[in-house]
Amino acid sequence: MGNLRSVWKAFRYLGQEVKITRSAKVLRDARKIVLPGVGAFKDCMENLERLGLVEAILECIRSGKPYLGICLGLQILFDESEEFGRTSGLGIVRGKVMRFPPNMPSYGTDPKPYLTVPHIGWNNVHILKPAPHLRSVPDGSYFYFVHSYYGVPEDPSLVATTTEYGIEFPSSIWMDNIFACQFHPEKSQSLGLKVLKNFTEME
Repeated sequence: MGNLRSVWKAFRYLGQEVKITRSAKVLRDARKIVLPGVGAFKDCMENLERLGLVEAILECIRSGKPYLGICLGLQILFDESEEFGRTSGLGIVRGKVMRFPPNMPSYGTDPKPYLTVPHIGWNNVHILKPAPHLRSVPDGSYFYFVHSYYGVPEDPSLVATTTEYGIEFPSSIWMDNIFACQFHPEKSQSLGLKVLKNFTEME
């Protein structure tokens, strides 16, 4: 869904062998899995189910294979999303995907009284947990965002970074072999490439 090509190009730039696939067998044979995406949670889950990829993704995660989720690839890890009514996710992370609240006051000299949703553009991330994927990424670094929803885990210890946009929200999570971020490292220049390179070095 959405940004496959830019993610592929970023990993190729880092010298990695990359396959874009709809095959459950290719997923099971891969050393690592990246699930990117821009779009609707419900459409994403329906596509994965239609292609027979849900069970393969769950098997790979449960086997300990390194998993990187980007944007929708983060959100679908959760139990459910409130986007377009309740939609079930993969259930790997207990919690819910929520929409930014309406009428969030704008900042400083912004002439508009309220922040716009979706949240689009550069924003900084505050590191709460020293995930290896964030090695050499300074606290407060800026990454690129495009989203209207964000995931809130029931266990706050899973939150690796937070970001402020009207409210403070979890912008990445880290648990065992999973790192998933709401921001787009493939669109975030050198620091984004650093996150991707760190992921390639995971075992």
